[in-house]
Amino acid sequence: MSNFEKLKEYGQEHLLRYFDELSDDEKSSLIAQINEADFTLLDELKEKDKNKVSDNSSGELSPLGALEIEEIAKKREEFEKVGLEAIRAGKVAALLLGGGQGTRLGFNGPKGSYNIGVTRDFYIFQAQINNMLDVCRKADCFFPLVIMTSDKNDAETRSFLKEHGYFGYPEEKIRFFVQDMAPSCDYNGKIYMEGKAQLSLSPNGNGGWFKSLVKAGLDRELKESGVEWINVFSMDNVLQRICDPVFIGATILSGTNCGAKVVSKNAPGEKVGALCLKDGLPTIVEYYEMGDELAAELDENGKLKYRFGVILNYLFSMKRMYEIVDEKMPLHIVEKKIPYMDESGNLVKPEKENGYKFEYLAVDTVRDMLSCLSFEVEREKEFAPIKNKEGIDSVVSARELLAKNGVIC
Repeated sequence: MSNFEKLKEYGQEHLLRYFDELSDDEKSSLIAQINEADFTLLDELKEKDKNKVSDNSSGELSPLGALEIEEIAKKREEFEKVGLEAIRAGKVAALLLGGGQGTRLGFNGPKGSYNIGVTRDFYIFQAQINNMLDVCRKADCFFPLVIMTSDKNDAETRSFLKEHGYFGYPEEKIRFFVQDMAPSCDYNGKIYMEGKAQLSLSPNGNGGWFKSLVKAGLDRELKESGVEWINVFSMDNVLQRICDPVFIGATILSGTNCGAKVVSKNAPGEKVGALCLKDGLPTIVEYYEMGDELAAELDENGKLKYRFGVILNYLFSMKRMYEIVDEKMPLHIVEKKIPYMDESGNLVKPEKENGYKFEYLAVDTVRDMLSCLSFEVEREKEFAPIKNKEGIDSVVSARELLAKNGVIC
């Protein structure tokens, strides 16, 4: 199918409106973007209202109990021994979901390069790597660290980490790959343009991490080096323990295909996804999907029934990931403010939502794992998300929690 036929089939001929004005290099770039763009995502818009893929109201929900803090303490030595053995045998790798920008923090660079320090320079990347180095010292070895970037921050991320000496992590143990991008469109399904030779593209969500890893060929490198488990974690949480040997050991001994670190919710409506069972399979139900009544239900001990919230720190079996790599994931269609080029060729930054972005989410991978160990951690020791500049889950609250854990920034 030619580029024009592809555009005509999906009603996107407007993408070539300025083609004759472009330089040869710009023409090549635009054609490449059109070739690579997955226009089939637009088909999902037709089903958007009929088939809400993120709607967890259907299906039978029930609580999924967790391996709680008190139980973990009793078997800590056993779990840690198994986890350290796995790390030393090269069976574990870490994968950082680092494709985002620091936009909500009023920062234009990669979120990991945001400086949260007050008395000294202290970056989000630095906090994450320091946590990994704690484990490396205990294991007396380094595990592979794979960093997923996006087209929007790849060069800056690599440059920033190199400039700072990777904060002490060996460069030869670090690999980068770029996540796939998805087109953004208006409410009528017309793909936006950011410039005469530039489609409006954005990262396709953190759920596409394994497919992007395979596309980059890094899965083979990990597999050939003996990696069996990948600890996938988010950039936001500066207190999380990565490749935590206790978590790894507990997950391996449980015989499940994945593990998920959870905290006990501080209120029924806390903005974290609840790890539950849906029709007998582990499922993460987002706070806005559960409903106030269900979120507030209590068990026989007077505790919240659905009290365990995920913190985006998962341990996935490589074997199981290969089994599901070709399966279609749920697609989340999200309203967003999307910068676009208007009829006069000017870039417009809208003040309210003006279209859709298409995303795959890592939370959906948990259900495909078929089995999951819910592993409770202490909130004040492992959960300091940075989502906002001030207030709840902010730079300010994260600094306070870091200080409580002996990290002065």
